[in-house]
Amino acid sequence: MISSTRKIIHIDMDAFYAAVEQRDHPHYRHKPVIVGGQPNSRGVVATCSYEARQFGIHSAMPSSQAYRLCPQAIFVKPRFAVYQEASEMIRLIFHRYCELIEPLSLDEAYLDVSTNELFQGSASLLARQIKQDIFQQTQLIASAGVSYNKFLAKIASDKGKPNGLFIITPQQGADFIEALPIDLFYGVGRATAKKMHDLGIQTGKDLKQQPLAILQQHFGKYGQFYYDLARGIDNRPVNGQRIRKSIGIETTFAEDIADSTIIFAHLQLLLQKTLTKLLEKNLVAYTLTIKIKYQNFVQITRGRTLSQPIRNTEATKLLIADLLKQTDVGLKKVRLLGITLSGLDQPNTNGCYRQVDLFEAN
Repeated sequence: MISSTRKIIHIDMDAFYAAVEQRDHPHYRHKPVIVGGQPNSRGVVATCSYEARQFGIHSAMPSSQAYRLCPQAIFVKPRFAVYQEASEMIRLIFHRYCELIEPLSLDEAYLDVSTNELFQGSASLLARQIKQDIFQQTQLIASAGVSYNKFLAKIASDKGKPNGLFIITPQQGADFIEALPIDLFYGVGRATAKKMHDLGIQTGKDLKQQPLAILQQHFGKYGQFYYDLARGIDNRPVNGQRIRKSIGIETTFAEDIADSTIIFAHLQLLLQKTLTKLLEKNLVAYTLTIKIKYQNFVQITRGRTLSQPIRNTEATKLLIADLLKQTDVGLKKVRLLGITLSGLDQPNTNGCYRQVDLFEAN
């Protein structure tokens, strides 16, 4: 077991994309700002300012719905090159104080400062200094969580938002976890939360009362993980060398689709969204795979590896069209579509890859 003497900081930028837009456009400040697709498109919300969140708007919401909730909102197309530049400045600040850093996206990272001797070894004082440096150099606000493992550090940073600094000590951990709603546990998504609710598990305390055998019966190999989390045990290291193998998105339709033109359009939209996730991770991909599940539940995949990173270009559209020719699309109805990008790598250092318009799908 990894010792509870570990000191982990989780840094999460507050409404990052929207905050950058408000910083660069003073007339956007203190107003509801939505970064993503325009309200008359099939785009989605990438993120929004806290002023917009008061209207119930959140990430991944269709932009048209966000407009209905807040017609006075300012809709802004993403400027990923600017967000990337801000993210790189923030990571340089991290490296001033820490060597073991695990970036999760452009605006989020774990820092292991267990052996850090700055500020007499105080992780909370170090987190405060990092927050100050970020604001002084980027005029952007970060929230920080400090605890003895990744699970609680992430919960702590969420707890303090916006502009928060929240600490969960080893002495506080057990009580904090027992009171935590099960929906907020790491690794508990919507489907797992419903399953736990059906078992009468509403909080960490309820989870802790479940025997290991029962959790393994209902959740398989994750049963041990949930059992440990309920006891404040999270042995995941901060991994500065983490390599992701693939990124993908899929969608299941309310009604099966027969029209190959509509299917092609959906695959283009899924590719746009997948490329967005890829860019947030600062990665490029060389392999594109389409996934199709037919009306009869038969599932197939078709893919191809390219010599150049995959972009949202006419060549990629032709590739998708060619892959579709190797399927029964047009002959059989389709109930599910997916796009996966793999063969992931860091972009080349000259940075000369094309910025695409990822949030529009006209």
